[in-house]
Formats: sequence, structure tokens, C-alpha cells
Amino acid sequence: MGRNEDYGIVKREFLETILDLENGIPSHDTFNRFFSLLKPSFFEEHFVSWIKSISNHYKGVVAIDGKTVRGSKQSGLKSAIHLVSAFSTENEIFLGQIKTEEKSNEITAIPELLKVLDLENAIITIDAMGCQTDIAEVIIEQRQIIFWR
Repeated sequence: MGRNEDYGIVKREFLETILDLENGIPSHDTFNRFFSLLKPSFFEEHFVSWIKSISNHYKGVVAIDGKTVRGSKQSGLKSAIHLVSAFSTENEIFLGQIKTEEKSNEITAIPELLKVLDLENAIITIDAMGCQTDIAEVIIEQRQIIFWR
């Protein structure tokens, strides 16, 4: 069994409220076929739209952090993939993420990520790399509260 199938088994009761599972939880191979056929731009457009529609429910703490994707560096070909993400701690859901080319670009990615999320009155936590005037200005403009950690 794969992780997707495991998730389906654990969340079966919830999934049955939105899906007809008359044939049971789809197999790992079915999930793989589905996601391999899904156009990333289509998924991104609809995911962002969904997040915007529910973002008013996410007023608590939103943690902003950058991470390098382990194993994404190809020797001599390309640098590792670095992502900056916004995570709603109370609701345990990622609200969005932006890919950067290298760790130093996190400074320019954070304001872009904040601009696409409607997080008025949210408490934003961010590490030392986010202690930049431009980032603070975006947060103040959007009437968010910030804590650096």
C-alpha cells in the first residue's frame, strides 16, 4: 500500500461524505495515474482559488518558513529546489507555497506569498531571514500581526 491509499483508509469516513467509494479506496496505482495526468497549472489555479475561498477561516497563527527539498539537487545540472510555505498551525493545512531558486531568494518570495493569501488579522511567525523592511511593510499593509522567531 502507498501513502495515498493509507490516507484514504484513515480518512474513509470523511471521504465518503464527498465521494462515492462503492468500490473502496482507490489503490496506490490509481492515485499515481490520476496525479500524473493532472496538469500542475490547473491544480494550482483551483487550489489557490479554494484557499482564497476559505482563507477567512484561518485567522490564527500562520507560520512562514523556507525549506530545501531533500534529494532535489542534481549534481552539476541544477541546484536544489527551495520552497517558502505558509502553514496554518491551528488548522494544520498549508495555505500556499512559492518556489525559489536559492535560499537567498526567500527574502523576495515571502512578500509574494503573503500577497496571494488573504490573512487579515492573522498572526504571522517568521524566522530571522524574514526580518526585512519590505516583508514587514507587506505584513503591515495587510493588517497582519507579526512575530519573528
